[in-house]
Amino acid sequence: MSDYPSGSLPGSQNASNHYLNADRLICEVFRSSRKEEMYLYVDKRNGLADVPEALLERFGKPLAAMTLMLTPDKPLARANSAEVLASIREKGFYFQMPPAKDDYLLDLYRAPTQARY
Repeated sequence: MSDYPSGSLPGSQNASNHYLNADRLICEVFRSSRKEEMYLYVDKRNGLADVPEALLERFGKPLAAMTLMLTPDKPLARANSAEVLASIREKGFYFQMPPAKDDYLLDLYRAPTQARY
């Protein structure tokens, strides 16, 4: 018995269709050279080809962070894996912005500090 659906053996015309319809994707994750905690998720087969030039200019030089098998139920730190998969299939990429900084945390840096021992 084959592990592949009928007509989707590797090398056949339907193999790529089976890959696109599967619930998993080999995903390459790039981090931004300009901003911490900014990431681009892309299909490893296509790389950065589907990412708009304007976004790449804002993103800076993409630095390879990791490659992973992405499934709808895979836990990710700050993103929903099903949404990431859907975005990659629709647009060719998923762009993850850094988390918003709370105003009160920024005030900690602005407040004058004095060491007391």
